[in-house]
Amino acid sequence: MAFSGLESRIAEVDGLVKATTSTMQIQVELLDKKIEKESKSIRQDLETKASAFQNELKKVESKTESLEKSIEEVNAKPFVSRDEFERVYEELKKGNSVDDSAFSEVSIDELRAYARDVMEREIEKHAADGLGRVDYALASGGGFVMGHSDPYLVGKGSSWFATTSRRAHTNAVKMLSPSFGEPGQCFALKGSSGYVLIRLRGPIVPEAFTLEHVAKNVAYDRSSAPKDCLVSGWLQGKGREFSEETEKMQLLTEFTYDLDRSNAQTFNVLDPTGAGAVDTVRLDFTSNHGSNSHTCIYRFRVHGRAAEPVSVVETQP
Repeated sequence: MAFSGLESRIAEVDGLVKATTSTMQIQVELLDKKIEKESKSIRQDLETKASAFQNELKKVESKTESLEKSIEEVNAKPFVSRDEFERVYEELKKGNSVDDSAFSEVSIDELRAYARDVMEREIEKHAADGLGRVDYALASGGGFVMGHSDPYLVGKGSSWFATTSRRAHTNAVKMLSPSFGEPGQCFALKGSSGYVLIRLRGPIVPEAFTLEHVAKNVAYDRSSAPKDCLVSGWLQGKGREFSEETEKMQLLTEFTYDLDRSNAQTFNVLDPTGAGAVDTVRLDFTSNHGSNSHTCIYRFRVHGRAAEPVSVVETQP
């Protein structure tokens, strides 16, 4: 009987140990799941914050690069040269009726006023279409696109029926209008090579050309920017049928659009003294910066001076 009671007690203790072990195991599993869930939540939160931090860091780096380029441009082209400073110094002295034999200095306030005037002129220049130079190809000023290579059209308005009587797509006017730096406000042409034919507002003696693409700090992708380009021009005259074969075409400039420079890049004519009057120009691009499908032209500008009536008559065949 004593042995039977001992076995019963041992069985009771064994059952209690098993029950306790089972309960502890369940609690440990629940704790593991809770820890795993909280760890996952913390990890996701850290990843989200790390991603946001990286995005903010990229924005800061982009702004820093832009600021560094602006500083380099300012250092490369000072607002006031030494000759200009000496000239204004002498003018201020004369304006103040200062005797040269006497020691005198231009006041700080007068120098500040001059510096303020220089800054205002620079601001006015950039407000005047960003360059402060007349654009004879500007659409609102009378320039227009006469023709172009095959357009890259997607979505609505992707039909060639959306053309004008000048054999140009209606959206081609974007190339001759301010884009205000907005991504996508351009005219796209198929492939990595093509051309654009532009009629100017009137005959001019060309001096330079400006090609513009979207700025790096706001662009999604700049591989569609033109790269190697050349510009030709000729005087077609009013009321004459267009024919590139019969026109006396002259090569005006060749250039490479550099993505590491500013988004609006100006290139001078190859021979400033030999350029004759033109009223029609053709921009050819033979490559872009990597896109196989299309090339985007945000804006193309033509700078120069109005041609004299005599020179226009002389250059006509």
